[in-house]
This record gives sequence, structure tokens and C-alpha cells, in this order.
Amino acid sequence: MSLHESQVTHKAQLIRGIGFAGLIILVLNSVIGAGIFALPAAISARAGVLSPWLFLVVGLLIITVVLTFAELASYFKDSGGPVLFTTTAFGPLVGFSTGWLLFISRMTAFAANSTVMAVYLGAVWPWFADGIGRTTLIVSVCSALTLANYLGVKDGVRTMAVFTFLKLAPILLLIILGLQYVGADTLFPAEMPTIDDLGGTTLLLIYAFVGFESATIISGEAKNPKKMMPKALVTTVIATGLLYFLIVLVYISVLPGAGESGATLIDVGRELMGPAGVVLITLAAFFSIGGNLASNMLAVPRLTFALAEERLLPRWFGHIHEKYATPSNSILFLGGLGLVFALSGSFLWLAAASSLTRLMLYVLCIGALPIIRRKATEEERRESYRLKGGYTIPVIALMVSVWIGLQSEMRSWVVTGSLLGLGLLFYALAARRRERWASQDKSD
Repeated sequence: MSLHESQVTHKAQLIRGIGFAGLIILVLNSVIGAGIFALPAAISARAGVLSPWLFLVVGLLIITVVLTFAELASYFKDSGGPVLFTTTAFGPLVGFSTGWLLFISRMTAFAANSTVMAVYLGAVWPWFADGIGRTTLIVSVCSALTLANYLGVKDGVRTMAVFTFLKLAPILLLIILGLQYVGADTLFPAEMPTIDDLGGTTLLLIYAFVGFESATIISGEAKNPKKMMPKALVTTVIATGLLYFLIVLVYISVLPGAGESGATLIDVGRELMGPAGVVLITLAAFFSIGGNLASNMLAVPRLTFALAEERLLPRWFGHIHEKYATPSNSILFLGGLGLVFALSGSFLWLAAASSLTRLMLYVLCIGALPIIRRKATEEERRESYRLKGGYTIPVIALMVSVWIGLQSEMRSWVVTGSLLGLGLLFYALAARRRERWASQDKSD
């Protein structure tokens, strides 16, 4: 039996309106958000002149995970990503647990980044920092992104394209202006600093690259996803590593010792361009986070849609709008819930476990690869993006994910375990409804 024959055959069809450029934009905005404005200082304080190179090293390690996801994605043409991978390999219980934890992680990230936008804008225009200004901004951003994606997937991609340009242009300008400060002693230091907490530093570095898996969720709306998805994943993550390398290199060159003082890219902008640089980098931070929000709003509703398609969530989440051909109910659910969490701030306790949750997801998906390979037909194997070297790359990816996950604090494990328990409770409560659906299908 082929992989596609083992899936539900009566699924409604989404429009395949996302091309290669759209996938690149989606992955880029899923990966690059607020982290690029916070990580240079955090990593430089721990690793000094080694910081730029550490981003490349961790990027090379993460590329093994990305390549594994690339092969997994090449076996499927439907929406769902990690949920589809783990459901096919391990069954609905693991698939639902994967999807639920991923949804909570991305929804709270959406809410958190919405509030961070207010913080960055508030640095230039204090009205946005708190009170009615903060509330107005959060409501406007969440509502606009919800509406744009409700009206059609192409509008969602166009929204992200605008954010991508507005956030990358100032960062690239900062790199161009700052490269003149880079010397041989910065690129190849004579004395290497020692890193006291390599595990904790690596755990921070991982924030630069996580999020790429969100693109696989919307395979059902991508043109020829079996060929384009692997290329988009690998290309974008490599570009992300190079971007971080250059921006951190400029950071430590323009402001030597800046990591210890807690200086930010805004300080680099001030040094290179004066007051105009402060405004420019602040706006870049705003649009960077905005692009990440737009990426979440496009990808995450397709996750709950996929769970409904697999009959792991109520059919309400799987509704497709008759006119706009979008998963409208799932979009409204994410927009409404994200807005509530952003305004209340009660989601903050989830942030500590977000990286661990993502790494657990990677472990589950990597473990699914041998089973999916075995289930695939000869035709599906020929069409897939098959990794060379057998299981060498997936094994390295598994070891990387496990090792980084073990660097997490006990609090993260407790929070993640609580989230998993909550997801399993919802799964148990939905069991009766799934049985009713099965009975109705038999009677039909």
C-alpha cells in the first residue's frame, strides 16, 4: 500500500497556489524573527570572536535535520508536515501529540512576537509601549494578518513578501556598511576564547535555525511540493546561517566587546548611521517580527486543518471556505486565540519549553523516516529526495537533536511534559467522536 493510499481519501482540496519563491519566503520568515536582533549579543557574551563561526558550525549540524525533513517532505503532497510524517509512521496517537505540541508552540510564539512588536516600536514611539497604544497595535496586527490569510493563500504570501523585504533590506545595509570594520584579527583571531557552557550556548544558537519545519505543513498548497520543498528548506537554512555569520561578524567588529555590555544591533546602527540608524534598525526589528507572525498565520492553521483531516480534531477545523478556498475556521481559531494570549500575557510560561518541544518533534520525525521509506512504493522512492549514505545523515541529525535537548533545564522538561499530558487528554476526549465518525462512514 502506498503512503497516499493509507491516508484519508475523501479530503477536500486546497488550491496549490504557493510557488518556489513563496516557499522560500515562508521558510525564511519562519526561521528569522526576533532572534536575529537578540542572539548577536547573547552569543558574543559567551563566545566572543568565535561567535560568527559558531553560527556556521551549528548551521552545519542543523542541516542534517533539515536534510532529513527534506526527504520526509518529498514523500508527501498533502498538508500536515510533521503530523503527517509521524501519523503515517507511528499512528494517530503520536501524530496528534506531535501536532498539538507544535500548534501550542507556534501559537504562543505568534502571541509572544505580537507583544515584542510593541516593545520595539515603543523604543521609538513611546505611545506603542503600553496602555491603549500597545493594545491597538496588537489588535491591528493580529486582525490584519488573520484577514489577509482568510481571504486567500496568495494574499498571505504577498503579505510575507512585503515583510521579508522590509526586514532584510536594513539588515543587509548594516552588513554592507559594517564590513569595512572587519579585519583579519576578527576573522582569524590569534587567541581563542574558552566557552564555559558549550551546551547552553548551543541551545541558544539553535534559536537561529528552528522553525523551518513549518513550511512542510502547507505542502497541500504548494506547486509540485515533492521537488520544491526540499530545495526550499535546504536553500533557506544555508542562507540563514550565512546571514547570521555576517551580521554577528559586523556586530563584534563595529562594537568590540559589545557582548559583555549588552549592546544590540540598534547600537550598531547608531554607530554606523547615527540617529537614522536607530530608527532604521528598530523598524527592521518590527518588520522581522511581523514577517515571522505572517509566516505563523499562514502555516499554523494548516496544522489544525491537517489534524481535522486525519480525524484527530473536530471537523470544524477542517472547513474550507467556499469562496476563498482557505481553511477559514482554523485561521480564525489561531487569530482569535493568539490575540487573547497576546493581550493577556498568560502564555509566557510556555516560552521556556518551546525549544525542547521543537527538538522532541525533530526526534519523532527522524525516527519516522525508516518506516516511511519502508512503506513507500517503488514509484514514490524514485520521485523522493533520497539522502545519500543510507541512514548516516538521519543518525547524525538524531544525535544532534538529542544532545541539544539534554541541555534544557528541568523546568523545560516539566512544562513540555505538562503540555503533552494536556494534548493526550484532548485526544482521549475526542476518541468517542472519532468512533462515531467511523460508524457513520461504515453506514454510508
